[in-house]
Amino acid sequence: MRTENGRIIHLADYRPTDFVLERVDLTFELDPTNTKVDARLIFHRREGADPGAPLVLDGDELSLSGLLFDQGEIPASQYDATPESLTIRDLPAQTPFEITITTFINPEANTQLMGLYRTNGIYCTQCEAEGFRRITYFPDRPDVLAPYTITIIADKAANPVLLSNGNFLGGGGYDEGRAFAAWFDPHPKPSYLFALVAGDLGVVEDTFTTMSGREVALKIYVEHGKEARVGYAMDALKRSMKWDEEVFGREYDLDIFMIVAVSDFNMGAMENKGLNVFNDKYVLADPEIATDADYANIEAIIAHEYFHNWTGNRITCRDWFQLCLKEGLTVYRDHEFSADQRSRAVKRIAEVRHLKSEQFPEDAGPLAHPVRPTKYREINNFYTTTVYEKGSEVTRMIATILGPQLFKAGMDLYFERHDGEAATIEDFVKCFEDASGRDLTQFSLWYHQAGTPLVSVSSAFDQPKGVFTLSFEQLVPPTPGQSAKEPMHIPLRFGLLLPDGTEAKPTAIEGAEVTGDVLHLTRRNQVVTFSGIAGRPVVTLNRGFSAPVNVHFEQAPADLAHIARHDADLFARWQAFSDIALPNLVEAARKARDGGEITVDPLLAETLIAVAGDETLEPAFRAQILALPSEADVAREHGSNNDPDAIRAGREAVLSVVAHQGAALFAALFDRNHTRGSFTPDAASAGKRTLRNAALGYLAIAEGTPERAAKAFATADNMTDLSAALTVLAHRFPEAPETEAALESFRARFAENPLVIDKWFAIQATIPGSGALARVERLMESPLFNGSNPNRVRALVGTFAFSNPTGFNRPDGEGYRFLASQILEIDPKNPQLAARILTSMRSWRALEEVRAEHALNALRRIAGAEKLSADVSDIVERMLNG
Repeated sequence: MRTENGRIIHLADYRPTDFVLERVDLTFELDPTNTKVDARLIFHRREGADPGAPLVLDGDELSLSGLLFDQGEIPASQYDATPESLTIRDLPAQTPFEITITTFINPEANTQLMGLYRTNGIYCTQCEAEGFRRITYFPDRPDVLAPYTITIIADKAANPVLLSNGNFLGGGGYDEGRAFAAWFDPHPKPSYLFALVAGDLGVVEDTFTTMSGREVALKIYVEHGKEARVGYAMDALKRSMKWDEEVFGREYDLDIFMIVAVSDFNMGAMENKGLNVFNDKYVLADPEIATDADYANIEAIIAHEYFHNWTGNRITCRDWFQLCLKEGLTVYRDHEFSADQRSRAVKRIAEVRHLKSEQFPEDAGPLAHPVRPTKYREINNFYTTTVYEKGSEVTRMIATILGPQLFKAGMDLYFERHDGEAATIEDFVKCFEDASGRDLTQFSLWYHQAGTPLVSVSSAFDQPKGVFTLSFEQLVPPTPGQSAKEPMHIPLRFGLLLPDGTEAKPTAIEGAEVTGDVLHLTRRNQVVTFSGIAGRPVVTLNRGFSAPVNVHFEQAPADLAHIARHDADLFARWQAFSDIALPNLVEAARKARDGGEITVDPLLAETLIAVAGDETLEPAFRAQILALPSEADVAREHGSNNDPDAIRAGREAVLSVVAHQGAALFAALFDRNHTRGSFTPDAASAGKRTLRNAALGYLAIAEGTPERAAKAFATADNMTDLSAALTVLAHRFPEAPETEAALESFRARFAENPLVIDKWFAIQATIPGSGALARVERLMESPLFNGSNPNRVRALVGTFAFSNPTGFNRPDGEGYRFLASQILEIDPKNPQLAARILTSMRSWRALEEVRAEHALNALRRIAGAEKLSADVSDIVERMLNG
């Protein structure tokens, strides 16, 4: 099933393999440039399969060095071997048989970082989605599950650590100068979950006692000298294990759980059974190098990969079309974990900010696809926010529709029914139907229809009768390959606020199913009446973002301000404030473009100041209110013909009004929320720092000098405050001597720490304006820039393309031409990295025509290159043709 250029894989074409894999024994003799791999595979022909069907195994840039059948030679006429496949004919119809395959691979030359590679002296694997076929010929698909026994042989001095999946069987000396280690994973798994790590690493150890009383050894491996920075990751792991037992009843199942942190890694992390491999930015932390956001990410990603042990490993996906079954479901689980560990409301706001900034544009552009796609050309390109974040939202809606008890019953049934299997979306949904007795057929359209639904709402109030009416119309816009859409089942949490801030309690609700505070929209047009309403209520819809939809509801600014100040749901309060701010920002951008005078509704600043100054609210929530909708939010709201320079100018004008009107409050917030004493990454302290640094940003605008930010930089005693002050200096006063001194001080202090220098690159990559590209190009000449390290490329090139609207979207098109050159340079070495950075141009059609034409030419240049990977070719063609 290799996804070569031009080949489309269709869900409808799925069929089981002709052969069942019973067992896998792998022996690795590690060598930097000539690693020998012996794969001993035991098969039997599947019952009902064609008795004459050959065994076809996947490969990727492989060369066959040896092939045995039941330990005997196979005649050359019986098999065909190419770099992409191995086909063996004339195999037994019924009895099990053994195939032994020998290949030699070059880990040192594997710049794709897929399969087995070696970097910084460490051997490492990444096999999801189709990397295992770069190691040996294999039925490399997720529905082929088997237990694995692994033997690793390597130079003893260079590789004192030899790790793989499962439980350790033993090891020791092998021959002169070499050692071996053997591992056995009793839980059948697909090849994408295989892992091997070897090298010279330090280790931090701990234990966890499961709910049944078993003691599990916990080990985190890092480069020597970094052991002191894994304490938070270990703590997060133990909290994750305990939470999964308490909330989902899931107990860990091996004797040991290991994490390895490496610096050269395409992903954030990988959930290989019992041996998680992490990008070290999501493991290493201390107050000097990590921000509060880093700590939160470490906590969330450690949890996510651990939770995969059940949702992804013990139950995996039948084929890659079912990817959301492990990723979306596990994102939902890690979101719930983080919400329980921190502020649920603030976590939810952060999730929705991310969804709207990343997934909504994906749903509205040429890369739109359903949560469960029906076809793909390159599976690596479907590790998307739609699969992950929208997939999580679909799981959340099931929980909303069924309620907590029935949702838990459905999850319990899923774990019981499908443990050890490769499941489908239909399997998953059926468990909730069986547990609840509810038909979820219409709801399942969320898996099959792409696009973000638009819910248009109007209201009417009959005072004499005490009847309040809401009229709904839902529309799912056309997306590539799906022009006509069916009405969705949309669960909307709602409230009816009275003037005193309390909620109206209707005596009757007609026109829609209502369960508790959830109104179920199931038809294209619905009219819902609420009886027994004494006075006109202010409606709050989609509380908690209960459905990932756009709601179009013309509400008076005063009503939105009432929600922002009084709603019991903090998410609804934040959303109401955003709904006040966005029209102001869109209008300001229009006036900036057309040369009109920019004015701001006084209610915007009044509401922001009132909510941000409310000491009864947690600081982290007030910081979210201070973070006005971004330039990307304004562009998305505007829809088309976007001018990034005008959007920025308009937003800056609004920020200036707010900054000057709220200057006294911002000064007070800055002074009151200084966290003194030893740094702690707990949610309350992090919230104070976030609020203080948000205030600093406004004060820099109001005061118009770098003095306060420079002092904050000089006195900061943690990375959160240090990087926040540096960002204010760089973004507000890029030419100031104070900024130049701070950037140089930061570079000199942290030059030996790659994770912190990534922040230094990213801060400068996001300095807005026409000078951004020249700055990025200069930074690429820095001795600190390493183009072979994915983190460093993402920090500079990726951050510039994704997060600097004015610098990247220059009207002369130079930003697009720069990115095209970078993509063409990165692609031959690391196609996945190139393809993911290229998605920064997914919304090019929404630009004004001059920029759009430049962007189109850049995309055509990429598409016209002689040799493109399947990853990049797939993305660029969908962008051009979608």
